[in-house]
Amino acid sequence: MKNLVSRFVKDESGATAIEYGLIAAGIAIAIITAVNGLGTKLSTNFNTISSSLK
Repeated sequence: MKNLVSRFVKDESGATAIEYGLIAAGIAIAIITAVNGLGTKLSTNFNTISSSLK
C-alpha cells in the first residue's frame, strides 16, 4: 500500500495534461482574438468597397 501511495505522489502525468490543456486554451484565445480583429477589418473594407461601387 505504501508503494502504491508513493507511486501516486510521484506521478506527474496528470499535471502534464493540465499544463497542456492550459497551453491549448491560451493558444485558442489568441487565435479567436486575432480572427475576431481580422474579421472586423475585413468587414469594414468590404463595406467601403461596396459603398464605392454604388
